Amino acid sequence: MLYRESGDFSETYKADSQTFPIKFDRYRYYAVLIVAFLVIPFVINDYWANAVLVPFLIYAIAAIGLNILTGYCGQVSLGTGGFMAVGAYACYKLMTAFPDVSIVVHVLISGGITAAVVTLFGLPSLRIKGFYLAVATLAAQFFLVWLFNRVAWFYNYSASGQINAPDRTVFGYLVTGPNTEAWAKYLICLIFVTFTGIVARNMTRGALGRKWSAIRDMDIAAEIIGVNPLNAKLSAFAISGFFIGISGALFFSVYLGAAEVGEAFGIQKSFLVLFMIIIGGLGSIFGSFAGAAFMVLLPVFLKNVLVGGLGWDTALAAHLEFVIVGALIIVFLIAEPHGLAQLWRVAKEKLRLWPFPH
Repeated sequence: MLYRESGDFSETYKADSQTFPIKFDRYRYYAVLIVAFLVIPFVINDYWANAVLVPFLIYAIAAIGLNILTGYCGQVSLGTGGFMAVGAYACYKLMTAFPDVSIVVHVLISGGITAAVVTLFGLPSLRIKGFYLAVATLAAQFFLVWLFNRVAWFYNYSASGQINAPDRTVFGYLVTGPNTEAWAKYLICLIFVTFTGIVARNMTRGALGRKWSAIRDMDIAAEIIGVNPLNAKLSAFAISGFFIGISGALFFSVYLGAAEVGEAFGIQKSFLVLFMIIIGGLGSIFGSFAGAAFMVLLPVFLKNVLVGGLGWDTALAAHLEFVIVGALIIVFLIAEPHGLAQLWRVAKEKLRLWPFPH
């Protein structure tokens, strides 16, 4: 009975069109932010940071970026792993070349560099679409991995071909390197995911987001009514690349600390982020968070319950994870293309109408 809009009156158009027009939704959103910023940093430990929270936050940024491109603008991309590698290697080169500059600046610049690279690879979208665009971005994935493997300048001529994140601080606290505390890793990622989530939400609800949706639904009709496909598609690639570059920089510098491009940013990473937005919901910022949470928590849950609790073989639990993810993708694509986000919306509508049947 708490979830009601009875008594919620909007006196202006701005109040009526806000992200959370119902007070209960706004209070829940503020409560989540308070817990995330003021409670979790004081109780988090290394296991929860490294196994659940930090990868969830980083993958959520990548999922938001891919969702902007694929879910909102309708441009299929299979190169997310390679684009994350661009952000990671850009951040590494900046950290080693400019050690006195803040890591926050490095991450943001890495996002900008990735945006430029992704926009370059997005140029074919002006002529091709659908399956052919997916193949073009898949080619970008393999090309970027090959480039970072073969050109020694990118990994500073290291004999192992691996990049290692040097220690960097924010306000005197380590946020990169092996000695970083769990709360510091979590908090720096939380700040970035909050920033990207707010920016993405406002973009997708504005004029730019409507242009993306028009291109996604029918690009020829959108062009007829005045939407410039060049600006709309390339802006989606650029903004998507910016977010994916930030996630790649954080994934390398804060989460992994050391990375080899083939293992950390291979084709499996591209499919992982794609599965997140399919399961979470295409064209939904909340769906990006829901899909990232599901794909991060599922292997942790199976490992703790099946391997730790029931004594199953680790390989069997890993294979079961593939079966579950594959089955869910088929179910969502056929029965509910908008994923977990749509199920959440339906559940909220049921709560608003309960106990009435209609």
